Amino acid sequence: MGIWYRRPDLEQLNASRENTIVELLDIRFEAVDDESLTASMPVDARTHQPYGLLHGGASVVLAETLGSMASYHCIDTSKFYCVGLEVNANHLRGLRSGRVIGVCQPVHLGRSTHVWDIRLSGEDGKTSCISRLTVAIVPLGEGRPTP
Repeated sequence: MGIWYRRPDLEQLNASRENTIVELLDIRFEAVDDESLTASMPVDARTHQPYGLLHGGASVVLAETLGSMASYHCIDTSKFYCVGLEVNANHLRGLRSGRVIGVCQPVHLGRSTHVWDIRLSGEDGKTSCISRLTVAIVPLGEGRPTP
């Protein structure tokens, strides 16, 4: 079971992409194990900045998608919901094509916050971005957004 309250199901995760930025950017959930969640995103015209490199903002979308979905699967959603609180990214290496792969692992899984380390790399395995996401864990009834 590892870190999960409910182990993520890849088929369900990928089905949840419909009509979201996750679908628009073709982010695909690829793997889950006891301690991590992995997804990938194309490096193409949808995710390029004007100089033909992977846009830093697109990298952040991939990182926040991974961390948010991981947090969601680490909480009892009958009692809590989760929202992104802070995200940062250090862009280390440019990518021009292929798919960028993100691996999300917990740094801290507390009662009121989760902190995630998300490492992005090209298909060659070389790290292109290191991101950290902090997620607030909020009890239901405290301003929960409606779907």
